[in-house]
Amino acid sequence: MSKKSKDSFRAGYVTLAGRPNVGKSTLMNALIAEKLAIVSPKPQTTRQRVLGILTGEDYQVILLDTPGWLAPKYLLQKAMTQTVETALADADLILMLTEAGTTKETDAPVLSLLQTAKQPRLLAINKIDRIEKGLLLPQIDEMYQTGLFEEIVPISALQKDGLDVLLDAIRERLPAGEPFYPPDMLSNEPERFFVAELIREQIFHKFEDEIPYATAVNIQTFEEGRPGRKDLIEAVITVERDSQKAILIGKGGLALKETGTASRAAIEQFLERPVFLKLVVRVRKKWRQDPKVLKQLGYTSH
Repeated sequence: MSKKSKDSFRAGYVTLAGRPNVGKSTLMNALIAEKLAIVSPKPQTTRQRVLGILTGEDYQVILLDTPGWLAPKYLLQKAMTQTVETALADADLILMLTEAGTTKETDAPVLSLLQTAKQPRLLAINKIDRIEKGLLLPQIDEMYQTGLFEEIVPISALQKDGLDVLLDAIRERLPAGEPFYPPDMLSNEPERFFVAELIREQIFHKFEDEIPYATAVNIQTFEEGRPGRKDLIEAVITVERDSQKAILIGKGGLALKETGTASRAAIEQFLERPVFLKLVVRVRKKWRQDPKVLKQLGYTSH
């Protein structure tokens, strides 16, 4: 990197914050042009911070995708809110997401969370493809009136509309400095993290009601195959009750087999190599309330 480019280079951490299901993960995937964060139509799909790296000629944006902000009802959700708070504290820039067509009352808990933040703050109003453009103006004005945001950018993460304007707004507010990561690096998370997330994504797509929320996925074995051999991946799916285990396995093991087939396809696409995937379902009663189990599963650090 030349001295001139060093002097003009900008790099920093940008935390994505917002209510559940406003499109934070979809936005990160769209900006990086790679699927790093799992997505589903169900809220609270994201449980942990996911780091994605976008490097351009004169900038490096380190995106921190976080769980949707909510009032925690059990220990896992409390850990999720702590993840958001930590990511906000670590940020050089905060990018809040909301949905087109909502009011500031809907976002009141998130707006309250940002009141004490000292970093620059941007707002992206997502899903503008779902409403008439004229209906955006009152929402933009209402959110400007909060005094929290330096700029408000209407976008559609799914349609990739407005992302160039948003990226410009982010880039010009990053601190000057050298990149934190190599230019070809997309994340600092290990492959096994993404493999577990891809399996959990399939569970969110396939099962209804409480099943996805009562489920955790832990990779027990991850062995890269020798030349001509498949990778060996063994994953444990943890649930809270025997009845949930029965639903996940299904009659004659059919539901688990279908989950495994879909998961393997997603994993092979992500890793770009063939894998052998084995899924096992275990019951750990009330694991979402057990600090020891939450630590073992990587949801808490203490």
